[in-house]
Amino acid sequence: MMSHCRTHPSRPAQRRGKTAYLAGIAAEQSARRRYEQAGYRLLAERWRGGGGEIDLIFEKNGETVFVEVKRAREYAQALARIGPAQQARIALACEEYAARLPQGRLSLMRIDVALVNGTGACHIVKNAFGA
Repeated sequence: MMSHCRTHPSRPAQRRGKTAYLAGIAAEQSARRRYEQAGYRLLAERWRGGGGEIDLIFEKNGETVFVEVKRAREYAQALARIGPAQQARIALACEEYAARLPQGRLSLMRIDVALVNGTGACHIVKNAFGA
């Protein structure tokens, strides 16, 4: 007689997932504080469009700033986590959001990457995808 085993998600895996989620939220909060301290006004958090999600969207002096937040032990590791396919998805989502702005895609805008290291320190790479 054969018995059927069901696999259930292990508690440690669930904890790791929740820990990673909470660490990601903390990284976004760290980046948000940095931008707000520099005088940026938050427009949206975790904005989701057809093209994907944008972690944070700010405005300052008429410029819209889209921010991708990446967390890792070291800044270089965090930056390496943004590959070409993800850059394309982020750019597509930014274009979708920009289409809703009063000047549409002619609006002044940029895409930044906020790198958060293992200690919670945040380093901003302005216009990270630009030339």
